[in-house]
Amino acid sequence: MTSGDEAGGQVGRGEGTVATARATFLELFFDLVFVFALTRITARSFEDLALEPGGTTGWSPITGGAKTLLLLLALYTVWQGTAWTTSRYDPYRLDLQLVVVIALVGSMVMGVAVPRAFRIAGLAFAVAYVVTQVSRPLILLVTLGRQGDRQLRKRMLIVYSVTGVLWLVGAFLPVTPRVWVWAVALGTEYLAGRTGWPVPGMGRSRVSRWDIAGEHLAERYQQFFLVALGETILVAGFSYSSRPFALNSTAAFAVALLTSIMLWRIYFQRAGQILGEAVLKARHPATIGQSAADTHMVMLVGIAATAIGYQLTIEHPLDHAESAWIALIIIGPALFMLGRARFEYEVFGRVSPSRWIAILALLGSVPLFLHHPPLIASAVATAVLAGVAVDDARRAWGKPPEAAAPPF
Repeated sequence: MTSGDEAGGQVGRGEGTVATARATFLELFFDLVFVFALTRITARSFEDLALEPGGTTGWSPITGGAKTLLLLLALYTVWQGTAWTTSRYDPYRLDLQLVVVIALVGSMVMGVAVPRAFRIAGLAFAVAYVVTQVSRPLILLVTLGRQGDRQLRKRMLIVYSVTGVLWLVGAFLPVTPRVWVWAVALGTEYLAGRTGWPVPGMGRSRVSRWDIAGEHLAERYQQFFLVALGETILVAGFSYSSRPFALNSTAAFAVALLTSIMLWRIYFQRAGQILGEAVLKARHPATIGQSAADTHMVMLVGIAATAIGYQLTIEHPLDHAESAWIALIIIGPALFMLGRARFEYEVFGRVSPSRWIAILALLGSVPLFLHHPPLIASAVATAVLAGVAVDDARRAWGKPPEAAAPPF
């Protein structure tokens, strides 16, 4: 969540800055780890959210959901920090490749630890996270010397070292205090990134002076969206292939696949295609990059919830729906649309009415589906997304491609 990682230099394009707008093969390899990690998030959600029939009682879905969300945001923070680093400095440098490799290994360990992060694997998750986050500014501090904003890297190292203590201490605490301590650590990092990494006696950085390679960062966000979307395909495919090929589960699988196609279509029509152009046109490129980080975080949470909804619908297509099931099936796409509406504003400075209509239609339908099978709710959510996709295509038909007009 801490956008602006390593993006704080005040120098122009020099030896340490990024030399290409395209992601490297190592970065794409790094992304593959997150396909696995996101599937582990979906897997543990069935325990945290008590999603088995009859299991969603009391506050269990809310408290369990908070734990799953915390782990998901920690994973996203690692990916985002790495993406900002390779968008600030030349990703072909050996020191930058070392940063990516450490993040790759750390993310893999975190992914493996996710199912038991609040039991026996808490220390493994915390150590992997802390090593990844602390090593990034430390390596750049050593290898870049005085190039760029050395003070920024020092402040980041201090912040991550302080919060790292909280992560490590939290790993030794019982579940509830562990959640709170880790949440405080993650929240502190987020606020520090949003306020220029302030440290007493050392000042802070101004976001408007952060220097990034906008095209590279935009491509990384597009690739991460595809990673998240790929995870939904995996969840749907695994859920369907592990069960008898009954008509109801086949229909649920078809709805899940169509939903993923609609999510892809809505994202890339058209803002998702020209985020790089929007960053280049922005008065303050780092500001739009920082805003896009939060936007993609919201869409990621929505997509993760949608993937869980896929599995529920495929496994229990015509069963009596628990309240938490309907919430995930409907609110997942609604969260994606909320993030997508903000994304459209970042790129074009306005939001199409179809976005708000879809969000209201999805949220308003939740009470109606509490007593209906999950397959019905999933089909309606897909229909709403299809309506948005059709409206996007109608507005673009026969017109020249709309140019980016960022408000930042």
